[in-house]
Amino acid sequence: MHERMKFIVAATDETESFRSLCLRFGISRKTGYKWLERYAAGGAAGLEERARVARKCPHRTPDEQTDLLLTLRKEKPYWGPKKLRLVLVKEHPELAWPAASTIGDLLQRHGLIHPRRRRVRVMPATQPLGDCVQPNDTWCVDFKGHFPLTDGTRCYPLTLTDAFSRYLIKNEAMLEPTGQTVRRAFELAFREFGLPRRIRSDNGPPFASLAPGGLSMLSVWWTQLGILHERIEPGKPQQNGRHERFHRTLKLEALEAPAATVMAQQRIFDLHRHQYNDRRPHEALDGKTPAQLYSASQRPYPLTLASPSYSDDFKVRWSNNQGRFSWRGEGVLVHACAANQPVGIRQISETEHEAYYGPILIGYLDERDAKPKLRKERRSVPSPDAEPRAQATPEPLPA
Repeated sequence: MHERMKFIVAATDETESFRSLCLRFGISRKTGYKWLERYAAGGAAGLEERARVARKCPHRTPDEQTDLLLTLRKEKPYWGPKKLRLVLVKEHPELAWPAASTIGDLLQRHGLIHPRRRRVRVMPATQPLGDCVQPNDTWCVDFKGHFPLTDGTRCYPLTLTDAFSRYLIKNEAMLEPTGQTVRRAFELAFREFGLPRRIRSDNGPPFASLAPGGLSMLSVWWTQLGILHERIEPGKPQQNGRHERFHRTLKLEALEAPAATVMAQQRIFDLHRHQYNDRRPHEALDGKTPAQLYSASQRPYPLTLASPSYSDDFKVRWSNNQGRFSWRGEGVLVHACAANQPVGIRQISETEHEAYYGPILIGYLDERDAKPKLRKERRSVPSPDAEPRAQATPEPLPA
């Protein structure tokens, strides 16, 4: 400020050329003329240092749009800039919305966004699980971790999604995670949406059990409906990664504050299901909602069940009402859930056979055993020099 006043006084004396005067003060002629203009307009106060910010910003987001953005963000605090922009463009197409990066800057400026901690990602393992190229190729099912309601009861959320479209088919608040309660939920889903080709689950009850081949009441029922039961490998939840990712969303958006009763919690789940399917855009779906990609299956829920059939290279043995079938004059136990069902047996070596229930390998039979029983693994493995045996599979289940 003091140097600028000295420059103004020296310039007023006009005893020195303006060019040499600017050189003596170490400024450009442009800066010198600027100081003179500011002094003429505002006196000594005009020479004070000014903030280097633009007085006008032609690309500034209007307050009306900022208010709509902040309102939606507070309503959906776990939606990022991309999802927020997609919804705002859909609901207010008459407004010109800024890019997602600008929306992120606005949220950060208002204290509504914080950078996430980076995590180490692991490539998902999907083989030998089936590919999902259209709706109803694979449904994914699991229980979200149980939690207590405020009335003291425990809630077990059963979640069922379509792997291709991410459509949330069912989100049921259950009081117990049993096979019977899960079957009732699936019956409602099958009647409303039809049958999928595959159902993918983990290895825990009630989806699987310690029975041969992991058979359970549910997997036997699904097989009779012509549905293939896929089970991920133990300890590899990434093989059902899309469903696990949904559980994270469910926890953030619908499980922050447990309801008072199971009915009240179900109302929260139903509201969230509508928001998730019809309003929330999905980045993996190119910004579309699951409801825009999902359509019901063309395979209706049948009135009667059909037992699986086998090709001609299988010998068929029917189990009794205890789940045992006869082999070499002895009873071989499968499981009570497979009672009165056909078991397909195929020879794979001179002494060994494979046993199937539909497409599910339930074990091996070895004629060298004094008492027939289902083995989890083969006793012997053919030598590398042996000619490989063709690996036939059971006939496809009826559609």
